[in-house]
Amino acid sequence: MGEKQGSDFVFSGSVPELYDTLLVPLIFEAYADDLVARLRDLDASSILEVAAGSGVVTRAMVAGLPDSTMITATDLNQPMVDHAVSIGTERPVIWQAADVMALPYEDGSFDAVVCQFGVMFFPDKAAAYAEVARVLRPNGVFVFNVWDRIEDNEFADVVTNAVAELWPDDPPAFLSRTPHGYYDEPTIQAHLAEGAFATPARFDALEVRSRAASCETPAIAYCQGTPLRNEIEARDPDRLVEATEWATDALRDRFGPTDLDSKIRGYVVTATKA
Repeated sequence: MGEKQGSDFVFSGSVPELYDTLLVPLIFEAYADDLVARLRDLDASSILEVAAGSGVVTRAMVAGLPDSTMITATDLNQPMVDHAVSIGTERPVIWQAADVMALPYEDGSFDAVVCQFGVMFFPDKAAAYAEVARVLRPNGVFVFNVWDRIEDNEFADVVTNAVAELWPDDPPAFLSRTPHGYYDEPTIQAHLAEGAFATPARFDALEVRSRAASCETPAIAYCQGTPLRNEIEARDPDRLVEATEWATDALRDRFGPTDLDSKIRGYVVTATKA
């Protein structure tokens, strides 16, 4: 679980659009539906989403929760918020660029807080959890998910290993370092306890299948639709296409050229404000 780099937090340029059109259906939609089902069981009247990204969970909440549920969706990255707003939702949602380390809301403002695969990006996990707890009402619930280790998420693992071959002395490690670098349950439970949540929190494994029509889809999704792109371009801005093609070839060797089917695995954490 190495140290993050500044580029891990940058989602700009064409990244938000590629993230939404390719990566969301590839790995995020099934987990979004699962989160909404858990929120439905909570019967929360007001929900804050942090690290909302391009709005996949936001749109799932709009579709799957009662119209009376007030939804506020935030992300640190203004380009992601702008992209989510441009897609729109079937009913009004409050959109705002906000830092989870300093949320612009009063104490006890929400019944529940939800975060899909975003806590890994928080620079200080315990402090972020304490801020989430602050804006929750008494007995409020924080529901979030994290990816398991990269070896149990096959597309990401294959792409990471392939791109590493181009820079063996300085391999781009964004995927293993950040999205797949925060999965140890005792560590997460300890951070939640420091952040004023009752522990042990509920910790559920969720393994599903990730499918792609062609090997180009996950290659472009990961190499160009995530901050892995920043690492590749930092090493050589002229080799992004080459790195994507290298990843495509590795995926083809592993899964075949079409109708790819791979394992993805994560954890869903449900924590109650202490």
